[in-house]
Amino acid sequence: MNTTPSKTTTPSTTTPPAGTTDPAEGAADAVTEDATGQDAAAKDPLAKDATGTPSDAADAADATTASDDLADQTAEAEADDADEDLEPDPFTEARHGVGAGAAAVVSAALGVVALTGAWTGRVAAERETLIGQIKTSGGGSAAQQISEIYGDAWHTTALVNGVFAVLALLVGVFVLVRPAFGVPSERPQPAWVRAVALAGVALGALGVLISVGMYFDLFAALPTAGAPAAG
Repeated sequence: MNTTPSKTTTPSTTTPPAGTTDPAEGAADAVTEDATGQDAAAKDPLAKDATGTPSDAADAADATTASDDLADQTAEAEADDADEDLEPDPFTEARHGVGAGAAAVVSAALGVVALTGAWTGRVAAERETLIGQIKTSGGGSAAQQISEIYGDAWHTTALVNGVFAVLALLVGVFVLVRPAFGVPSERPQPAWVRAVALAGVALGALGVLISVGMYFDLFAALPTAGAPAAG
């Protein structure tokens, strides 16, 4: 029988050599790193939300900028409309010019008719001649026949030509004074319109003078019949 007490083996506590890491400490560090990684993963979506999406202030700034741009565009459109309203309509100006030009041409034409005579004057003169012949058909003196047949026809022609001359004068003056009394126009009256209107005024005034002289026998007196010779 072995009476020698058994030896109890106790684990020896040895210090790891320098430059090595204790396994227990490595396990603790691994646990700490895992916890830190999980916290970072939990916080990462918040960080992405904070940096990846625009803030409320940025949204408000963008909305203000868009409103300012829209207001500027609206103001520019209104300014363009106002400029278009202020600009004269070319078609309206053209209509006014055509009307004035036509009136000037009419004035000149009436003046020419007043000087050369019209068919209406000839018809009226022939009518007066016929009336004079009817009146003197039953007998009458030579002076009466001259007055009824020739004088009345002459005066009627002068009267008709005078009417055309007065019309030419009035139309020409109207064309010349129309810009001063009508709606103000930014474009002056064309020079050719004023020239033709002046021609109509001149012809009309000349026609009036000639017609007055013819009517009152200022240029040429009516012929007179001589006294019959005594037999």
